[in-house]
Order: sequence, then structure tokens, then C-alpha cells
Amino acid sequence: MKGLILSGGKGIRLYPLTYTCAKQLVPVANKPVLFRVIEAIKEAGIDDIGIVVGDTAAEIKNAVGDGSRWDVKITYIQQESPRGLADAVKTAQDFIGEERFVMFLGDNVIQGGISSLIQQFEASGYNSQIVLTRVVNPQQYGVAVLKNGAVVRLVEKPRDPPSDLALVGIYMFDHNIFEAVNKIRPSWRNELEITDAIQYLVDHGYSVHPYVHTGWWIDTGAPGDMLDANRLVLDELEPRIEGHVDRDSKLIGKVTVQRGAEVLGSVIRGPAIIGEDTRIVNSYVGPFTSIYHHVLVEKSEIEHSIVLEHSRIVDIPQRIESSLIGRNVEIVRSPLLPKAYKMTLGDHSKVGLL
Repeated sequence: MKGLILSGGKGIRLYPLTYTCAKQLVPVANKPVLFRVIEAIKEAGIDDIGIVVGDTAAEIKNAVGDGSRWDVKITYIQQESPRGLADAVKTAQDFIGEERFVMFLGDNVIQGGISSLIQQFEASGYNSQIVLTRVVNPQQYGVAVLKNGAVVRLVEKPRDPPSDLALVGIYMFDHNIFEAVNKIRPSWRNELEITDAIQYLVDHGYSVHPYVHTGWWIDTGAPGDMLDANRLVLDELEPRIEGHVDRDSKLIGKVTVQRGAEVLGSVIRGPAIIGEDTRIVNSYVGPFTSIYHHVLVEKSEIEHSIVLEHSRIVDIPQRIESSLIGRNVEIVRSPLLPKAYKMTLGDHSKVGLL
């Protein structure tokens, strides 16, 4: 089997964070989501992986390289414009050839990996296997209707959802999917929908097997989802201390301190992760917080947040919480009078002040 990862989206819902960063490279628990997807595919025994890229191709290529760090072969497939998931499959036809493959959205995180799913699909005669999970807001997803355990209907983002079973962004196909993506027409969104392609398979007698996932799954496309994914992944990490923690500091619960990091006179309450060469000085880092590499947090408090690399948070009198803080950000308290808030913020920023 081959692997196909879709990483062509612009990540509009994560603006302004993704103005300067591909959404698939935003880290969850200090590891880019795309890296987690590659690892999941590799763990399932697949080492030939294509990555469909778009406008952020250069950044993704620079971060992932040739795949040697995971002992996989990476092939980059350029999608000229984001015309839907089925169009991405169509674009990848030369790479896939006649082989069976798993397609994984590059901004999704799923509990437990996909090894058992791949084994089940490889041992079956299914033409396709789709992963579903029950959600409270099915109108935001492609949804499937099952009858006697079989897929009978799929609808993309329905106003009146016929079920609560959402497609979670993991699909397995054989070569017959190319017949489908070449036959369907663009939707009202002017995209080739993967739900329409799978419906084509159903309507033409191909075997489409549903797998209902009961663990957690997160689409990290929005800030709240990213923080949820961070919380869930942190809770599963095995704590380890590779950096320096001084005797005046206190680590509570599951805390990871990565290589070169320093924790000085501070309290870290896990689950939390402190990135490489980061310094936490006279501060409090609360649960469900990921602080990436080369960050300084000094005389401040933060929890349930993600802080990206090369940022500084210094001498903040109020606790920061439920926040996504980007790269090279500086949050400091000025000692100068008169006291005032002075900010330069990117488009779509949100700031809450007390």
C-alpha cells in the first residue's frame, strides 16, 4: 500500500497564525501535526508516501524533506488550486498507480493510530474503507448514512444532517476510486467532493466498508480544535526530563522538559511540555500547555495554551489562558508611564483584556 497525505489547504480558520505558517506544521504537544500523520502511516507499515501540496509547498518541503528521518520515501504532488479532496486524489493518480492506498488529511489527529485499520483493509476485499465518528455538529462535516451496517448515502456539510456520523479524514481506496473522481462533477462549492466520489462507488456496486471510530479525533483547523488536540495528546504523553530543573522549581503531574530547556524557580503543573532551549523563569505553567523551542517565559503565568518558537512572555500580571501564541511574539509589560495598552495585531486577531 501507499500513503497519501493532503497538505494543500491554506488554514484560513487559523488566521493570523497561518498567514506565515502552513497549518499542518502548527505543533500539537510540540510536534507538527503533519509529522504525527507521517508517523501514523509509517507505524502502519507504509513507507511510500505522497504529500499533496499547494501554496505552502516550499515550507512543507523544507520541514519534511525527503522523509529519511522517518525512514520513508516522500513524493511531493503539486495541486494547482484547492479544488476539493477528490481533485487531490485525481492529481495523485500517477503516484498511486494501481496500488491500494490510505488517504489522510494532514491536519487531523486521531487516537490510537491507523495500524489496525490498514491491516483490516489489506486483508479484505473492500474497494474502500471510510472512518466515521459520531459528532455533535454534523452539519460541519461530510456525513454518512448506514443501513444494516453498510454505507448507503453520503452528504457534504448538510444543512439538515441525515446522521451524526462524520467522515474523519481517513480513507482507504483501491484503484477504482480513480474511476469515481474522473466521473463526478463539481459541487455547488465548485469542488470535487470526496463524498460524491465515495457515493459513486456505492451507487456502482463497489464495496465501501464503514469503520466507526470510538476514540477521540480532532480536525485541527480552528483555534479551539487545536487547543483540544493539544490537551488530548498531552494527556497521553509519557513524561520525561531531558533539560535542567533547579531545586527551587516544582513539577506536578505529567511534565516533559525537552533537551536544553531550563526551569528555574517555577511551577509546572502537567500535563505540559517545555520545548528545547526554552527558559521558564519564576513563572507558572499550568495544565494542557505546550511551549515550543527557544521561548522565554519569565515572571508570568500561562495555562491551556500553545506558544510557538522564539516568543517572549515577560512580567505579565494576569494569567494567560486558552491562547494560541505564534512565532517571534513578544508579550511584555512596559514600565513606562502613562499606563496604556499598545498593540500591533494581525488580521482576525482576538484579544481579551481585564
